[in-house]
Amino acid sequence: MTYDATGRLLLTPVDREGPDRARRLRRLDVGLRPEPAFDLFADRLADVTGAPYAMVNFIDGTRQFFAGLHTPDGDRRGDGTARYRARDHGYCPHVVMRRKALVLEDVRDYPRFAGNPVVDESGIRSYLGAPLLDDCTGLALGTVCVVDTAPRPWGRAGLATIKTLAGELMEVVRRRGDLIT
Repeated sequence: MTYDATGRLLLTPVDREGPDRARRLRRLDVGLRPEPAFDLFADRLADVTGAPYAMVNFIDGTRQFFAGLHTPDGDRRGDGTARYRARDHGYCPHVVMRRKALVLEDVRDYPRFAGNPVVDESGIRSYLGAPLLDDCTGLALGTVCVVDTAPRPWGRAGLATIKTLAGELMEVVRRRGDLIT
């Protein structure tokens, strides 16, 4: 945890790997634009978990980008505005920094996470996400995640599911990297 100049607690951890992650994402040519394959993967995440929202999220040093996005109304905003979030909005940056999956069945039960802007701005109440770990660099490039506006008992089954799906997506990213190098 860090504090700003006024002594206020900052909820999003400092990300010293952001510049390296941004370079790796550019090299892999991911996280730069919406991709139909990632949108389809987000649709699958939502279908498998029953969540109304699902994302394939890549994080550089300053922002999050949903290269894959599923919403209940199907609005993926082709102009990309719905696909960007500040780095301090949401829970994915915590997953990236921890390099471990995160299960929040009701975010209000966790003081560290309850004050996140997505709770008030978007009404997010539950979160389930897993990191996208790059074997070549050791970096967590982003996450696959699902969220709901109601508390959700994700449980161990949800945790196992999201971790498996993250591994599946990283196989796709790895194959893409093999074509580049």
